[in-house]
Amino acid sequence: MCGIAGLFYPDTPKPIDPARITAMADAQAHRGPDGSGVWVAPGIGLGHRRLSIIDLGGGAQPMHSADGRLVVSYNGEIYNFLEVRAELEARGAVFQTNSDTEVLLHGWAAWGPAMLDRLNGMFAVALYDDAAKTLLLARDRLGVKPLHYAMLADGALAFASELKGLLAHPLLRRVADVRAVEDFMAYGYVPDDASLVAGVKKLAAGHFLLVERGKPLPAPQQWWDIDFSQRTRASASAIEEELIERLRAGVRSRLVADVPLGAFLSGGVDSSAVVAMMAEASRHAVKTCTIGFDAADHDERSYARQIATRYATDHRERIVSADDFALIDTLVAAFDEPFADASALATYRVCELAREQVTVALSGDGADEAFAGYRRYRFQAAEERTRALIPPALRARLFGTLGRYYPKADWAPRPFRAKTTFLGLADDGATAYARAVGVTPPVLRGLLFSDAARRALGGHRAEDRYIDTMRRAPVREPLDAAQYADFKHWLPGDILTKTDRTSMAVGLEAREPLLDYRLVEFAATLPASIRIKRGQGKWVMKHALERYLPHDILYRPKMGFVTPVSLWFRGSLADQAAALARSPVLGGTGWFDMAAIERLAAEHRSGARDHGRTLWQLVMLERSMARLFA
Repeated sequence: MCGIAGLFYPDTPKPIDPARITAMADAQAHRGPDGSGVWVAPGIGLGHRRLSIIDLGGGAQPMHSADGRLVVSYNGEIYNFLEVRAELEARGAVFQTNSDTEVLLHGWAAWGPAMLDRLNGMFAVALYDDAAKTLLLARDRLGVKPLHYAMLADGALAFASELKGLLAHPLLRRVADVRAVEDFMAYGYVPDDASLVAGVKKLAAGHFLLVERGKPLPAPQQWWDIDFSQRTRASASAIEEELIERLRAGVRSRLVADVPLGAFLSGGVDSSAVVAMMAEASRHAVKTCTIGFDAADHDERSYARQIATRYATDHRERIVSADDFALIDTLVAAFDEPFADASALATYRVCELAREQVTVALSGDGADEAFAGYRRYRFQAAEERTRALIPPALRARLFGTLGRYYPKADWAPRPFRAKTTFLGLADDGATAYARAVGVTPPVLRGLLFSDAARRALGGHRAEDRYIDTMRRAPVREPLDAAQYADFKHWLPGDILTKTDRTSMAVGLEAREPLLDYRLVEFAATLPASIRIKRGQGKWVMKHALERYLPHDILYRPKMGFVTPVSLWFRGSLADQAAALARSPVLGGTGWFDMAAIERLAAEHRSGARDHGRTLWQLVMLERSMARLFA
């Protein structure tokens, strides 16, 4: 895996100091500890930090075409590069290396932007065409690899894998965007269409930006989308066979590497399925690693051991404390923008463990989005059935009234926490789902924000992006719309950002075979009735895997990496929660009601309410803003 950076002057080909490109690339040295490279010409400069995975001796970047017309710097892996290379060689292309990078040069020469359709991989690409005076910035279909860009005061288009690469340029203005604060407080991450640093943009997944010198900066173009509007007519048995074959193909394509390779193994369905397919395809024992917790109700090691034993993997475990909050500053540095998915702590630790033995690790990310594995999908499906039975006006009055007066019983057993459900049923499905995927709800955000923040927001509301996405999605039914929106927002903004930043922080390449686009496209055609069935999310995937995995692995309640932040803020971090109300960073913005933050911390510490996740958000926001804007 790698880090890229660069500058392009679209108007006038100004000279570029190579030291400036070096500084931008070196700010991301953790992404590529094995080497670096810089290339500059009038009006263009490309930088690269390399983590060597394929063609260790011949894949250095930036890489030039033989005629000198094209130069590329890219982050990622093209899993089908041998097939694309063979197609190009049949057209007369002559390759100088064995790397997947060179495929991009010949592919652009042969097909232009249509090259992207032929690639199966994860990537962020910067490719300069000297003959056409164009710069291509492109991102993979699902947003596995990041790409940030911004227009600078001197007219340059700056770009980098991570925000810290842009921050290394002295002309990037460091001004906070209150809309991104609203977005972060809603979701716990800054979505891909926003940035905490005003003026910075993130190229959306499945999009490219083609900038031509002498012309205005164009809007990004979408080159891929997921379509939930089609349905397969195959039989149940044929669906399961195709699912397994596509899963197998996704795993096998990601086993190509010239360095040691392994897998994360949590003992859940997804990572276990990946390990099963790896064991089937590998001649040697698969290297697996698992993080365990010193709190028994968070520990999944026994399930991971079942899979490790079944497939005779070379298995390693490590126990970490459930109070591993000492990593906070490490994570703040890794993510740049505030990121409050507390499972990042455990993800960082499992990446550390993997990196001790391997350079590449396969993960189980993506199956929950593709096959409807999250519990919220089951709730949403049940709510939609209720909505269909009651006219909207009556439903709004009935459930709206119940929701307003039902107590917010954070302390009660889950079946009795009905307030959120009632309020959701009062709304349409898109509005309710947009609120369900959030962390801090609109009412609480309204209490935390000051009048100045509300004026600055100018009506901007974080949930609107989800609502808009769901209403325009290419879908057949409500479950499709929820999954589609998660593919557009939650997956790249939270899940893939978490995996990318934590793995890259330790120089590890993480690959996601369950996000092979062919598997994702296939999953989108499956009837909703077999994605969720008999109260089980991912039903068809689980049923298909019964020949590979034990019943108690397939059908046990989903756990995931759980971090007990609510307990922390009533114990070892209680003082930090109280100190938020005196924070010069948060208070200095003028965007927060500091008395409201003080009440929030006090309510949580007393046990009257559970504000643990919101307090965690505020801690991460404070530390990120101190780092970015000090």
